[in-house]
This record gives sequence, structure tokens and C-alpha cells, in this order.
Amino acid sequence: MDVDWIIPAFVLIDTLMERLGHRTDSRAQVPDSEVILIAIVAAKYFQNHHERAVCILREAHYLSGRIDVTRFNRRLHKLADWMAFIATTLGELLSTGDVFVIDSLPVPVCRRVRARRCRKVRGRAYCGYCAAKKEKFFGWRLHLICTPSGIPVSFQLLPAGFHDLTPLHELAVVLPAGARLFADKAYNSAADETSIQQDTDVRLIPVRRANMQPHSWFVDELELRDYRHTIETVNSQCEKMGLERLYARTNPGFELKVLASIIALACTNMY
Repeated sequence: MDVDWIIPAFVLIDTLMERLGHRTDSRAQVPDSEVILIAIVAAKYFQNHHERAVCILREAHYLSGRIDVTRFNRRLHKLADWMAFIATTLGELLSTGDVFVIDSLPVPVCRRVRARRCRKVRGRAYCGYCAAKKEKFFGWRLHLICTPSGIPVSFQLLPAGFHDLTPLHELAVVLPAGARLFADKAYNSAADETSIQQDTDVRLIPVRRANMQPHSWFVDELELRDYRHTIETVNSQCEKMGLERLYARTNPGFELKVLASIIALACTNMY
């Protein structure tokens, strides 16, 4: 288990929270920044099993005090807004350059055959299809814009039935003017390519289908091949972290585990 990123990640999160005026309750043995650290370590190495992360971090003397799992879960839920803020801010702080990649990945709540018995979410909007694995699923789809090094810059969790192009305009707003956004075949849309460039000055460059005209710039076709590797690497990292096998009793708990995975992805890809 590579732990070189843990201390820099903690320092970054702790400094960010402190400068924005966050103060941990003086009665707590473990500061809130360490609570978030437990969550992202659990997401990175233990598929969001917090008990194992607490044990490992305690044995390695990374925690300043003791905390039981029940109290940890209660405090983590209170930090939900901070988790969302940190996930967004880290992308803004760590992203450089004008090249980005976008992709989406399934985050199932349950298998499609169990959809009618699912209590977390209901409706046909949550019925999705994963083309890469050629299988149906029920739940959410995580839309990610990353740097070439795999640091998430912008993200959105939407029902699985929504098309990949649905959140594109909102996600692209955070990118710098003149940026190039590489994507796979699912993002082919002449109308969206034009409107995004007009609204945000971001060029969407998807992989063309066999029956479509190639890109006018030859260099785009060459770079597309290189950045496909980035997309596949990020998807592989998310799969190893267990994003496709999340378990939570409530929707807020489910969303917290997704946020922890995004922060873990940003922290581990810093180097």
C-alpha cells in the first residue's frame, strides 16, 4: 500500500479548511480533517470500508486520537458540504494546462433485475446501460472531467438513464477559455460541439465514429489516441476503488462515498 500521498493530502485538506475558517469542536479527540482523511483512505484502499481504514491509520500513528465507527459516520455526514467543496476546490487548485478529458462511468445502486425492490431510487430514469461492459445497470452515472494526469476538475452524479451529453455544458463552464476537451464516441454531436465552443470557448473533440467525417485538424486525431489512455486509466482506478460496488443504507451516505472516491483520485494523482 503506497502511503506517500497521505500526509501531503492531509496537510492540503487541513490547511484549506483552516484558512476558510473551519474549526473542529474542542471536545473532539480527532479533528474533522482527519475524519475526511479516514474517508478518502477507505475509498482508495478498502472500497469504502471505514473500519479498516481507522485501524490502519491508527496503527500507523496517523490519527491524533480514538474514534469509533458510529461517531465517525455521524461526523462524516455533518461534513458533507465540506467534502463537496474540497472535491471541487482540489480540482481547481491542482489542474494546469488547457487539455482535459471527459468520460462517464456507472455507479450502480443494484443490479437491474432488483430495480423494482430498490428503495434508494426509483423510476426509469435510473435504468442505464454500460456500453464498455455491454450490460444494464440501475443507479447513477458519474460524469468526470479530468486533467491528463487523472485529477478530477469537474464532476456530476446523474441518474444512469441520462445521456452523456446532458451535463456537458455545465461541466465545461469551469474550464479555461481555449481549452480542448477530449472524449469518446458517446459525445459526438455537431450541435453540442458548436454551442459549447460559442458559450464557453472550449473545443469538444470526441472520437469520431466510422461513418463520420474525421476532425479537420490532424493533430487532434493523434492526440485523441494518447488521451484515450488517460480515460482508461481513470476508469480503471475508479473500478479498483470499488465505485461500481458501493454499498450505503441512505442516499446521502452513498453520495459521501462517491465524493470520498473523487477526493482520493485527486490526491493520489497529484504526483
